Amino acid sequence: MWTQQAASLRHFLLPMKTVILCGGQGTRLREETEFRPKPLVEVGGRPILWHIMKNYQHFGFADFVLCLGYRGDMIKQYFLNYEALANDFSITLGKNAGIKYHQTHGEGDFRVTCAGTGLETMTGGRIKRVARYLNGERFFLTYGDGLCDVDIQKTLDFHKSHGKAATVTIVRAPSRFGTVSVEESGAVSRFVEKPLQDNWVSAGFFVLEPSVLELIEGDETTFEREPLETLAARGELMAYRHDGMFLAVDTYREYLLLNEAYRRGETPWKVW
Repeated sequence: MWTQQAASLRHFLLPMKTVILCGGQGTRLREETEFRPKPLVEVGGRPILWHIMKNYQHFGFADFVLCLGYRGDMIKQYFLNYEALANDFSITLGKNAGIKYHQTHGEGDFRVTCAGTGLETMTGGRIKRVARYLNGERFFLTYGDGLCDVDIQKTLDFHKSHGKAATVTIVRAPSRFGTVSVEESGAVSRFVEKPLQDNWVSAGFFVLEPSVLELIEGDETTFEREPLETLAARGELMAYRHDGMFLAVDTYREYLLLNEAYRRGETPWKVW
């Protein structure tokens, strides 16, 4: 387990930024997103966004750029009030006003840039709008609704090894249904509940070179379409295979199942 000092040191040595897409409306999770943005939907009493950031912090990457859109003001308020909500504190009122916090939480090395990227902007456009915060350097990219136990450092090492412009982490997604093998007589010879499919799907954990930004034309660009399709056609997109867990919290049912798993202590994404 990383100590706070070790994590801070590694962050100093590896100052890569992590861009997190937080602007969507989460319409398929409307029961929870009617009054708050999807990244603030809670798992185990903490926002999904917090879990994602803790994962990156565990590997020494704690400099975040959040692409805000739908109810982005709530995400701003979450971080503006973080110190007061996460600590006991004493406050002095009047002309000598001040606050003294009495504990230190585990997010002491977080650096969070909250960037408004528009309400209707597509994913590529959101990334393009925060380019000024990336300093022309390599960066991570992910979504604010996916939990995964992927090894961030190994993903980065893989990216460095191939020298291409982009890496996407892929997983084998489980089938929505159980599969049944049936004999001619009608006897069931094999039943497998929701087996892993042969197909690989994107888990949404990217490592990108700054040149990728040149493929994004404007607010209407969907990152998962033209930019990634172009990179693949040019042989500049590589896949890092991840055999662990991945879950995008897209529906209310998934939200309920994930919180129930949390209560049972089944939290493989908590690598910190």
